Amino acid sequence: MANKYTELVTDILNHVGGKENIISVKHCVTRLRFQLRDEAKADTDYLTQRDGVVTVVKAGGQYQVVIGNHVPDVYAEFLAVSGLAGAGSLDIDEGDGPKGNLFDRFVDLISGIFQPSLGALAAAGIIKGVVAIMANLFKLNADNSALYVILNAAGDGFFQFLPIVLAYNAANKFKMNPFTAMAVAMALVYPSLPATVAKLSETGLNHVFGIPFELPSSGSYLSSVMPVLLAVWVASHIEKVMKKITPDVVKVFVVPFVTIILAVPVTFLAVGPLANIASDMLSNTFTSVMNFSPLLYGILLGALWQVLVMFGLHWAIVPLAILQYSQNGWSTILLPALLPNFTQTGVLAAIMLKTKEEKVKSIAMPAFISSIFGVTEPAIYGVTLPMKTPFYISCTVAAAIGAGLSFFPDLKNYAMGAMGIFAFPGYVSPEAGMTPMWIVIGFAALAIIASFAIQMMVPVPTLYAKASEVAVTEVPVTAVPELQEIKQEILASPVTGKVVTLADVADEVFASGAMGNGIAVEPSEGLVCAPTNAEVTLVFPTGHAIGLTTENGAELLIHIGMDTVSLDGKGFETFVKVGDKVTAGQKLVQFDIATVQAAGLPITTPIIVTNTADFTDILFTQESQVKTGDYLLTAVK
Repeated sequence: MANKYTELVTDILNHVGGKENIISVKHCVTRLRFQLRDEAKADTDYLTQRDGVVTVVKAGGQYQVVIGNHVPDVYAEFLAVSGLAGAGSLDIDEGDGPKGNLFDRFVDLISGIFQPSLGALAAAGIIKGVVAIMANLFKLNADNSALYVILNAAGDGFFQFLPIVLAYNAANKFKMNPFTAMAVAMALVYPSLPATVAKLSETGLNHVFGIPFELPSSGSYLSSVMPVLLAVWVASHIEKVMKKITPDVVKVFVVPFVTIILAVPVTFLAVGPLANIASDMLSNTFTSVMNFSPLLYGILLGALWQVLVMFGLHWAIVPLAILQYSQNGWSTILLPALLPNFTQTGVLAAIMLKTKEEKVKSIAMPAFISSIFGVTEPAIYGVTLPMKTPFYISCTVAAAIGAGLSFFPDLKNYAMGAMGIFAFPGYVSPEAGMTPMWIVIGFAALAIIASFAIQMMVPVPTLYAKASEVAVTEVPVTAVPELQEIKQEILASPVTGKVVTLADVADEVFASGAMGNGIAVEPSEGLVCAPTNAEVTLVFPTGHAIGLTTENGAELLIHIGMDTVSLDGKGFETFVKVGDKVTAGQKLVQFDIATVQAAGLPITTPIIVTNTADFTDILFTQESQVKTGDYLLTAVK
């Protein structure tokens, strides 16, 4: 017999490619999670716009259709309509792992790992620009200014030790202990390692059981990206095995001990040689192309430079430039790589003008500033790469600019190391004077204008919300309704801890407001209490999520941590059931913060008004810390 969700689930079934395209379907507290045979057969645009579907998320190794608090009922009806195995059972999973073609998987992985640190990354990039201004305009350096030394450390330190930051973020992505992951990363950037390996190489002792012990062509793993991600991925698998076979009484130190002692040598002895082989092959390829055709070399290096930087493979070409510089006092090898940062500048400017997403604007602005100074990581990882199309535009324009520069063989760099606008003076020639620098500046302006113009002509993809949520719609003028009594729902904080804005929650569905407006708290105590008098409408079996409907009609979702469903109830204890009437301050859930953190999961707890559309406005506390029972938010109706 059909129910109110039959039409919805039938539509979802048809638009995910039909029953034959579904390997499995699961659900968590808000989402239907599909594993599809071919994701391309799913009509994402249709599902995103359909009534009854909040949004669609491609992540977690799954095609996720976000439904809302009533997802268990939708899930049950979906099983009944589709006839898929598992009807009547509850199969839950919230693991995160990228899925799709190789490039999409790489984008999902990199974006997810860089997202938590984008603010600091952009800030460090801007500081590097300030340091460059001090050096170029005021002639300050490490020999004559203590302030220069301090700010240089502040800006460059983040990039130097980026592997440690990425290890922490990757640990959350790969579901392992973040401090174990950081220990692996710290070994990779150990300060005396380059000098020690160099000495071992001189004596021929740089091997372990016959396997060469070598560092990448850059001389160290500082500022690298891919090696540490591979290292943490390997470490996460070792840790999972060790957790299963290690007795609980010694697990706290045996698991990280074995993980570190195995992962670090594997990284040095496997990742290092592979990186060197890839670097040598790339270096030989670009050298051959440059000798064959400078025009083709300009196109190729211009187009691929940003991709090479992402993988850390640009170090295959940098040593060639350094060698040329040491022999001649100038270099031309990196000329096509000079201006891709300005193509990022152009697309970012267009994105800031066109996007309706405030979160994108807040990320794009500091990324725009740092790109002018030649630091493009915030732009690539935070905006253009996740959006894909702007990244393609940037690379395409950079290829054209690289081709154009190849027609000026006399352009030579006499001062390597500067980036962005501060690289321009390095092209002042002893013979030709300022002319080469003006040519370079002209091409930089062309790079900005061309990339800006192209991006302005194509749609800007959305990152954090459905297209329908950010589009500007003309609303017809209607008669002013009669004044009604203003009702409001004042809610106390259900937990004690640090207040976090919803946009800073490490889950795009919550952060975008797709589930409704709200706020989050980083708990310092493992207790959830009722924020007001209400009826319990949802108690998830694992205890990590509670749904309430208040006396004034506000529908609330309290979601303890991110991906905590994967703990399968470990560390959670519930004290209420669906249908219970609770009073303000009544104990709802008790949870163990240490258990959640030991699993490498965020403990941030969103408190969402899921029927936000029923309210005129949601107002929030301005306090940075709250205790259970303190004022948290007001929903005005």
